Amino acid sequence: MRYVLVILLGLTFADAARADPTFSAFLETLWPRAQQMGVSRAMFDAGIRGLEPDLTLPDLDIPGRPASPPPGQAEFVQTPGQYLRESSFDRLASRGRDLGQQHRATLARIEKEFGVPGNVVLAIWARETDYGSYKLPHDALRVLATQAYVGKRAALFQTEFLYALKMIQDGTPRADMRSSWGGALGMTQFLPSEFYKLGVDFDGDGRADIFRSVPDALASAAKQLQSKGWQSGERWAYEVRAPQSADCSIGTPDVTMTIGEWLKRGFVPAKGRKLSPKELTLRASLLQPEGSYGPAFLTPKNYFVIKEYNFSDLYVLFVGHLADRIAGATTFETPWSKSDQLKTKDVEAMQQRLIELGIYKDKIDGKAGMLTRAALGKYQKANGLKVDCWPTAAVLSHMRR
Repeated sequence: MRYVLVILLGLTFADAARADPTFSAFLETLWPRAQQMGVSRAMFDAGIRGLEPDLTLPDLDIPGRPASPPPGQAEFVQTPGQYLRESSFDRLASRGRDLGQQHRATLARIEKEFGVPGNVVLAIWARETDYGSYKLPHDALRVLATQAYVGKRAALFQTEFLYALKMIQDGTPRADMRSSWGGALGMTQFLPSEFYKLGVDFDGDGRADIFRSVPDALASAAKQLQSKGWQSGERWAYEVRAPQSADCSIGTPDVTMTIGEWLKRGFVPAKGRKLSPKELTLRASLLQPEGSYGPAFLTPKNYFVIKEYNFSDLYVLFVGHLADRIAGATTFETPWSKSDQLKTKDVEAMQQRLIELGIYKDKIDGKAGMLTRAALGKYQKANGLKVDCWPTAAVLSHMRR
């Protein structure tokens, strides 16, 4: 049986001979947990045979090696205008409308069962793998094993690696186990544990398949959103025009008001949108991705549900806006500015200083997210600077003085 699994996994005994002994010894320590999860000894041996760590991956914790930012993680290194390109929306929305027609019955069933509109799951599919046309670059077992060995979240990835072995044992072809650098799999990017918790057999063939079955992949994405609290019949966000008096430093998830209260403070729905009485009662936060520049949004519950799929404001804006574009909407009313983004190390220095001042209490990650921008706005107010909640070299210079 073990020899059959070696063939199925695409490994040779030469691969096994090249395996790093320290890494192999570490993987062997995972056997008791694998056994508890129902992974056979034959599957476990075949799965770890020949594996070597990929030390080129980001997010590893290797003593003496500087941390490297995740490659291609554009939502963290580009400005909103660079990430949210009109050319991308035009292409993906057109393709999404075609796919919406092709899978119309499936999408209607998904919305009926999970409460998530078809255009939303189509947008996630588009953002994650370009509707399945993007070929994931990494071998999932190698990625997960490496992250389990020397990753910054090693405990998490040890569990994910064992679930990946279980997926192969339960029938997922080894060739399908391709992933991102973070180990996410399939057309809508699930970690192996998520596959077991949320994978859906929506095409009725007896098994959930997020790799080759569009109904299964989209229904699984919808179930994940539902499990995180998706509110059926509600929007993901509302673009608004902010008044001159708007305080960008209160743009955090914990500062909420009803949309009606925001409108009383001078915020105006973009493009003359008329809101229903129910919409006016929704509680929402203020989001200004470029500080006081560019578009502003009021973000109710569903915004943060999408954010749990990928913890990036720009990701949510991309998915939400693409979903709207698939449904026939046009561009944002307010254009993005041409602001430059500070380098990661400079944003990290800014976060460190804000922590020292007691203004910022989140992690140092070099990302100018919601909490960093709000803390920056508080610093600007306290120091008599222009309050725009946007990290610049001038503000960083002021902090260093």
